[in-house]
Amino acid sequence: MSAALLLRSTLPAAMRSTLHGPAVPRMRLYPSSRAFSFNMFDLLPGLESLRKRRSKNLEDAVGRGAVGKSTEHPTLVTKGGRTDRQTAKGAQSDRQTAKGAQSDRQTAKGAQSDKRAPLMQEVYRYQRSAGLGGPVRTGAQQGPDLTLRCTELDKHGNITVRAGEFQKSELCAQHGLQARDLRKIDSKFVNQMPAILVRRHAILVNLLHIRALIEADRIVLFDSIGAHSQGNLVYELQERLRSNSRAGPAELAQPFEFRALEAVLISVVGSLQSDEEVLVNLVQNLLAYLEESVDRAKLRELLQYSKRLSRFEQKVLNIRDAIEEVLEQDEDLAAMYLTQKLHGSARARDDHEDVELMMETYLKQVEEIVNHIESVSSHVRTTEDVVNIILDSQRNSLLLLEIRLTILTVALSSGTFLTGLFGMNLVNTLESHPTAFLFVSSIALFCIMALTVAGLRSMRKVLRRIN
Repeated sequence: MSAALLLRSTLPAAMRSTLHGPAVPRMRLYPSSRAFSFNMFDLLPGLESLRKRRSKNLEDAVGRGAVGKSTEHPTLVTKGGRTDRQTAKGAQSDRQTAKGAQSDRQTAKGAQSDKRAPLMQEVYRYQRSAGLGGPVRTGAQQGPDLTLRCTELDKHGNITVRAGEFQKSELCAQHGLQARDLRKIDSKFVNQMPAILVRRHAILVNLLHIRALIEADRIVLFDSIGAHSQGNLVYELQERLRSNSRAGPAELAQPFEFRALEAVLISVVGSLQSDEEVLVNLVQNLLAYLEESVDRAKLRELLQYSKRLSRFEQKVLNIRDAIEEVLEQDEDLAAMYLTQKLHGSARARDDHEDVELMMETYLKQVEEIVNHIESVSSHVRTTEDVVNIILDSQRNSLLLLEIRLTILTVALSSGTFLTGLFGMNLVNTLESHPTAFLFVSSIALFCIMALTVAGLRSMRKVLRRIN
């Protein structure tokens, strides 16, 4: 035992590190990082190998110390301290130990790959609960931004999927879409322009509250997570699709995608007409009141309704532009015959009369709404102009009153000037005269009346020139 202690105390530092093994780095957590500074689970097999090698090296060193000689190191203890050869041997032993640990770690890495994932999830979850960052996104936490909620109806109007959540990648693969196509029907992007996009096997519709994907045998209605259910729209589509299914042979000739698209357009136009009716009635009642009397509170309401009319008009114009854009593209109109493409027959580029007539019908209805809104907006602007004229007239009346008061003030000041002269502390002989007061007062009144008449005549001349 004493020989082993003596040997350990006289060994070079490099060889002592071989006996004790390399220092294991302390595990550190970084608050702003999502992981550790190293993967500690990859080091577990390497640490076990280092422990075995350290025990073996210690036994060999103690055995060599007991014999009193070493074939590999002739001189272990010297007067001057370490020798260069001992230092080099210690460094070489450290490198060999590190290489062995690395080899064992690579060997065990494949065996522990299945166990490492759940362990790392637990470590990250603990790190997150401790407030050190690194959130773990598992299950439902894997981003609502990556999922879409939708309701699917078949060609008979039956609901096959109700408020189901799907990954965007799954939807793209299932319907043959690109990721950029889903952006148009994702309701989380609220500031999007209305559009009707035609793809190879689907029609994407983004109009008002409707975001739909129409295929040859089904329609998918999209909604954002947490939003109110589109129950009314689903019920309306069910009724229209079922009624079309019960129609006669001539009406059944219309393919499903056109019936679904027509149901969507009917819902959009109906919503626009309903909003138009409510808004126009409110505006017309307000305009009728303003024709009788001008009220500040009513003028403020007129301003708010004018803004609402402008926003509604812009919304209707955007929908009209979306429909017109599709009608201007013959390729898109021909590609909207999804049922024929499903059966393997292609449509000619200029053979799209049915869908063109259908969309032109609803385009005319949208244009009627636009014209009506423009007419009401023109009426509002006319009323605003009339109100401004009335207010200008009242303002002019106030200015005339102010001018009259100014003329009267100047005339009175001339009379008070005369009486003020006698109010000064000057001695005169008129104080005791019996008729002096009447004489001075008559002169003052004459000056006041003369100046008043002259001022009013001048004002009338100016008004005649203006008129």
